[in-house]
Amino acid sequence: MIKVSIMYPGRPGARFDHDYYRDQHLPLIQRRMGAALTYYTIDRGLATPEAPAPYLAMCHLLCDSVEAYQSAFGPYAQEIRADIPRFTDVTPVRQMSEVVVENSAKASAVVASQLAADA
Repeated sequence: MIKVSIMYPGRPGARFDHDYYRDQHLPLIQRRMGAALTYYTIDRGLATPEAPAPYLAMCHLLCDSVEAYQSAFGPYAQEIRADIPRFTDVTPVRQMSEVVVENSAKASAVVASQLAADA
């Protein structure tokens, strides 16, 4: 399983519409990627008493493989990127990772379903 993290660095005066991000942008990605997107999460950065959040927001897209991600996201990349100015003026940072351990309820359900299909 792979995870693509899109992170929006915090900076003074940055604009970020969390409602649009949650209600419009991520559902757009979900519709375009279809079944290749196993699931996604959205994080909102929180400041501590010592410092502001290093990231305003981030999302994590979980897919079975790099190939699954690329074939599902690639055809819509331009459309998805064109939507970014609607909710922020921050340039995102992207990180692709191999998921080494996944222990969420959603992941457990996916694994159980895969095991049942293999049986």
